[in-house]
Amino acid sequence: MNSHNNDISNEKVIFCKKCVQSNQRPNTSPEFKKSNKIIGKLSFDDDGVCHPCKYYEKVKSKINWAHREKELKDLCDKYRDKNKEYDVLVPGSGGKDSIYVSHLLKTKYNMKPLTVTWAPHMYTDVGLKNLFEWQKLGFDHLLVTPNYQIHSLLTKLAFKKLLNPFQPFIIGQKNHAPKIALKYGIELIMYGENNAEVHNNINETQTPLMDPKHYSSESTNDKIFLGGCEIDQFQEYKISKKDLSIYIPYERSVYEEKNIKVHFMSYYKKWSPHENYYYVKNICNFNFNPDGRSEGTYTKFASLDDKTDGQNYFTMLIKFGHGRATNDACRDIRDGFITREEAVRLVNKYDDEFPKKYFQDFLDYIKISENEYWETIDQARPTNLWKQDGNKWILKNKVV
Repeated sequence: MNSHNNDISNEKVIFCKKCVQSNQRPNTSPEFKKSNKIIGKLSFDDDGVCHPCKYYEKVKSKINWAHREKELKDLCDKYRDKNKEYDVLVPGSGGKDSIYVSHLLKTKYNMKPLTVTWAPHMYTDVGLKNLFEWQKLGFDHLLVTPNYQIHSLLTKLAFKKLLNPFQPFIIGQKNHAPKIALKYGIELIMYGENNAEVHNNINETQTPLMDPKHYSSESTNDKIFLGGCEIDQFQEYKISKKDLSIYIPYERSVYEEKNIKVHFMSYYKKWSPHENYYYVKNICNFNFNPDGRSEGTYTKFASLDDKTDGQNYFTMLIKFGHGRATNDACRDIRDGFITREEAVRLVNKYDDEFPKKYFQDFLDYIKISENEYWETIDQARPTNLWKQDGNKWILKNKVV
């Protein structure tokens, strides 16, 4: 069985026979290791089926969830401690998934969570409302907000160098939870979904644990990149390593000495964004997108809290030829909510929709002009994905 998994921009575009994902989809890799736009891609086999679909068919559909439930109960019994302030740390934005995970741990498994949020670049109104709804359910909560000026600069650099304006958020989202767990003496961290289930090789789905490479460095000699720049390069901006410390991962040995483990709830529970949404709507006044759906897709209940969310998915479309609707449709196909034929129609209708609602906010946040924005976008278009027709750019390959 041969897996095709490369970074070459002249690679032939292949769409999965089961879902609507192409072989251009990036896999999950440590953000603080990225110095350029080159990134590993989703695994496909010779039968034309992506590994996430294989995971759903060959692994997830055959899981004994009662046995996984027992594993979760045993895990909670191991870490529940009346002599500690908190039993578990749950990171999240206050979206449907983090509310689901923390509420389930508290009410069904008698755990006391500390909930923690790495702040978005720019909160939306609905994002703030949902954050407050989360807090109102009865959790101690920490909101970690990085230096605005530095975060803005890192976002600009990540956009210009990597076409990945969401990178500073992703780095903090992965790094901050273990750091806070260390400060509070919490040994168990519970995230929601393992991204390997929808991004990576099927072999990476067989563990409940997050690979420490995503939130820690092997040694102090590791090269760390933020926004595509090495730490020493920030002297040009009069920013010191100390100023950037909130983004820099700790060494792995620090967490190993304190026995801190990062788990995924999706290993223990049959994960479904739709089911999580229905669960959360039953326990609080969770708000969905007031516009009826989010730009670039047909759904209304995911990635609502950050005004840069739309740019995250649009830059994904530019680099990899798929956008937000593709992400949602692939999951909905695998979960049985829509057919592939329905997904094709939805993707072709919504995937390339430009996120205009917060566009000016984004330009102001990273301090660039609209002309500079489009120059950066157009220079980043891979030649195997895009062609120019007059003043228009057209995707060479669309899912059918």
